[in-house]
Amino acid sequence: MTRQYELVYLVSPDATDEQVQGLHTQVEDIVSRMGGQLDKTENWGRRKLAYEIGPHKEATYVLAVISGTGELMKELDRRFRVSDRVLRHLVVRVDVETRVIDRTRTRRKAGSERRRVARGLPPERQPGEGPRIEEVEDTGFDGAEV
Repeated sequence: MTRQYELVYLVSPDATDEQVQGLHTQVEDIVSRMGGQLDKTENWGRRKLAYEIGPHKEATYVLAVISGTGELMKELDRRFRVSDRVLRHLVVRVDVETRVIDRTRTRRKAGSERRRVARGLPPERQPGEGPRIEEVEDTGFDGAEV
């Protein structure tokens, strides 16, 4: 079963850009060899760490979104554990979260349509009627002023 994972790894600040690229090439090779797919890669560059890891105060952050199996993730985890250049790494499964978001969005839209029909309105908003549910930014506040 193919699942989607986010992999974030921190590379030692002593590593050059070529070494970081070589490490990413190794990740690509492992993913392709084990039947996975590298969906997206972002090199966030060198950043200050939230806390020191050994003598290091900075690291190069790299994010990779990977579609694959648990065995693929175990192999990547094993490789990162033995690598001297990788300070930390984290693998998070994200396909469950996207399904929950889609299900919630569908439920909200169906509820909105049901309430509009009960009030005698067409199920979809008409042009000029206000922002759509998807366009409203949720700030997490209930509108109470301090």
